[in-house]
Amino acid sequence: MAYIQIKTYPDPILRKACEPIESITGETVILCNNMVETMRLAQGAGLAANQVGVSSRVAVLDPRTKKESKPIILINPVIVEQDSEEISEEGCLSLPRFYEYIKRAKKVLVRGINIDGEPFEMECEGFLARAIQHELDHLNGLLLIDRLSPVKKDLFKKKYMKDRK
Repeated sequence: MAYIQIKTYPDPILRKACEPIESITGETVILCNNMVETMRLAQGAGLAANQVGVSSRVAVLDPRTKKESKPIILINPVIVEQDSEEISEEGCLSLPRFYEYIKRAKKVLVRGINIDGEPFEMECEGFLARAIQHELDHLNGLLLIDRLSPVKKDLFKKKYMKDRK
């Protein structure tokens, strides 16, 4: 496995909607394994393929629960149901040192394909539901800042770009 450099704002690939995976190949498996390694080394909760420069509908997640320690790999994921809402703080590996409170569904039902090419359906809530929504936003070319009010988004851009210099 290998670490892949994580793209950061304002890299244009982060704004591109990712293309579905047509078939799972050896390259897909290598990409997924490298994304898991990169996510863990960066101490992230999840990572979408476009965050490492690949425009494919793949996301990996670290469930961070006592029951489950295996990474979750989502290929062509889609949220088909969501329930209630909550506001909680989020960060993003593509927006280093930036955290903001974001409203998201508390519970989601997601469908997709696993690394073995088998369809799956997973219902989750809390932290994992939030992480899945965050990564699916990435796959659709959206960033955490797109969920901010126009005023907060403006402040972010001014401060973030100033801090990058």
